[in-house]
Amino acid sequence: MSSVLLHNASPIITFRILFNTGAASDPKGKEGVAALTAAMISQGGSRSLTYEQIVRAMYPMAAKFDSQTDKQMTVFAGQTHIDNLEGYYGLIKGMLLDPGWRRDDFSRVRQDALNFLRVNLRGDNDEELGKEEMYNFIYRGTPYGHMNVGTVESLERLTIDDVKEFYSKNYCGENVVLGLAGGYPDGFASRVEADLSGTLSPAAVQPAVASQPEKISRLQMEIVEKETRGSAICFGFPISITRADADWPALLVAQSYIGQHRSTNSHLFQVMRQIRGLNYGDYAYIEYFPGGMYLFHPSPNLGRRHQIFHVWIRPVEPHNALFALRMGLYEVRKLVAAGISPEDFESTRRFLGKFVNVLTATQNAQLGYALDSKFYGIPEFTSYVREKLAALTVADVNQAIKKYLQADDIKIVVVTKDAAGFRRAALDGNPSPISYSAPVPPEVLEEDKLIERYGLNFDADNVSIVPVDQVFQR
Repeated sequence: MSSVLLHNASPIITFRILFNTGAASDPKGKEGVAALTAAMISQGGSRSLTYEQIVRAMYPMAAKFDSQTDKQMTVFAGQTHIDNLEGYYGLIKGMLLDPGWRRDDFSRVRQDALNFLRVNLRGDNDEELGKEEMYNFIYRGTPYGHMNVGTVESLERLTIDDVKEFYSKNYCGENVVLGLAGGYPDGFASRVEADLSGTLSPAAVQPAVASQPEKISRLQMEIVEKETRGSAICFGFPISITRADADWPALLVAQSYIGQHRSTNSHLFQVMRQIRGLNYGDYAYIEYFPGGMYLFHPSPNLGRRHQIFHVWIRPVEPHNALFALRMGLYEVRKLVAAGISPEDFESTRRFLGKFVNVLTATQNAQLGYALDSKFYGIPEFTSYVREKLAALTVADVNQAIKKYLQADDIKIVVVTKDAAGFRRAALDGNPSPISYSAPVPPEVLEEDKLIERYGLNFDADNVSIVPVDQVFQR
């Protein structure tokens, strides 16, 4: 095992215990077992205490113990005041190293996972539904090609014995990284390390790494048919770059310029929302960012060896949906052709130099990013980003844009009510003018004429309709 220790004077002690395993390690036919195993630990009891007893014990400590499962990482996180450290650690140690594996806990957490797929994503959340299905669409046939929580059919088949087997094979000393921060006592970190290494089996299954997805040829689209008022749109493609690569800081500047999450200054937000009033917001990403409709900043410990560039167009009125899709692709193509200006480069670089401090503003986030830096083999995150930004030139950024971004070979997911109508409109190639409810400047109307005729050139075989009840089904 290894450790990331951030010792300081804080009376709050933060734990992030990370295992280098996750949904990419789900055996075929048992998709979701990694996430279910983590949930059984963080939302189940130890052998000596039921989950209800643990919750009651943590309540006066104002503490909890959560889990997060992604493709190649599973992290257990919690924090407590130093006055409660011994009691809190005793509880989480039992949960993590001596789980109760009670059948009632298993039934509850499995039902929670099924409800998440059937009710939360399919029923209540068009935006996250579209983004997660886009990842499945891009990575289909690889270990990344299913939701972290699994599929409906696989979850219905999973048993508590499957969870126990996954735990015994993957929760091993070679896979664990202890993350600890705060003013913990001398010798405490060594004690936790000894508990982890002494209790977990030393051997480990080699963590799975997703193979590269199948090469995308031209535009391919999946339309999820759902009874819904708006049309949610997202599109993306794989990029051969992560934080470990030298070009990543340059691509970070490009991503921030075109679509910084929740930023009113980003280009897509300005031209799609502010000028045209299409929707609530439009963003771009070079790393996986789940839960974006709830979060202002990404969660740490979602480290992946493969990433995608993607654009998230928040729901638009159905009659403007095809225009919005065309505009998103048009803006990406325009960025690749023209790059960013020196002025936009400088303002974006200044923003990011400060923004990294926001990302690591809390002790919990600092510890999470430190664990991610270990995963990627880079220095401390904030100093790494600021140092690389300082050395960048606008030419570096524009070179990275031309090297990694494109608008021709892309997978698209649209969630909409009239799927057949949207498919016909996308295939027929006719203009799709935007409908305004207020006057707009003449120069905007002139550009709209280009956008509404933007060539999609879909092959009919590459545009499919999927009923919403089949998404995440198998």
